[in-house]
Amino acid sequence: MHFVYILESLKDGYYYIGSTHDVAHRLEQHNAGRQAATRYRRPFELVYVESYSDPAAARRREHFIKKQKSRLFIEALIHCPRADRP
Repeated sequence: MHFVYILESLKDGYYYIGSTHDVAHRLEQHNAGRQAATRYRRPFELVYVESYSDPAAARRREHFIKKQKSRLFIEALIHCPRADRP
């Protein structure tokens, strides 16, 4: 299983979108400062997850969300109930 996830910085409200096969491990990496892109925005909270059986599909979805360049789009995803969210 592969996942698209959105993290929210508790420091400044910044959203980070990523994909992985292990969401808990990635959240740990971000909060430990092991990711240069998010190091100075710690701590993070997991606010959204989508699951995919195909890693390529998860990456396509990640890139689609990032291409929107819209905080409103991301917040609509976060606040919209979905059947496949854990």
